[in-house]
Amino acid sequence: MSKYKVGYLVGSLSSTSINRLLSKALIRVAPTELELVEIPIKDLPLYSQDHDADFPPVARAFKQAIADVDAILFVTPEFNRSIPGGLKNAIDWASRPWGQNSFARKPSGVIGTSPGSIGTAVAQSQLRGVLCFCNAPLMNTVEAYIQFKPGLITEDGQITDESTADFLRNYMNELHAFIVRVLTVLPRVT
Repeated sequence: MSKYKVGYLVGSLSSTSINRLLSKALIRVAPTELELVEIPIKDLPLYSQDHDADFPPVARAFKQAIADVDAILFVTPEFNRSIPGGLKNAIDWASRPWGQNSFARKPSGVIGTSPGSIGTAVAQSQLRGVLCFCNAPLMNTVEAYIQFKPGLITEDGQITDESTADFLRNYMNELHAFIVRVLTVLPRVT
């Protein structure tokens, strides 16, 4: 049984983010073949092409963290019907400089939660477009737009609604199967 290291990016910079709670829940329900590790984005400065010749240390560490994992999971909120600025900034750092795109051939999944009834559907749609441009193989099903209600996920990642727990468990099992398929066809380049 192969183990896969999945780096996850929480799109919100808030320490009290409901998407951070969702990431804790996903860790709890992930199959044992997946090891989830957070790749933090909050300390990245605003991306500028001026840095392409010499990335600051935090950006080099960020790109290395992506290189060190087998797959990426984006756990994103929706801000003003779009991708949060901090997450887009992180993607810009990881995909630059030209020819050194960290997401190329990296299996990726997208999920998010919001108090709204459509979850994070619009942000996820836009994020998928950006990731397609970055040549990241995307898990297109199961799509997951989680409507967050107070108490749905505890501070330690316990999911209090059994149908939501079952759905998220299935999502993580599907992510595992997707990673296996992609890395069978597109083995990691070392």
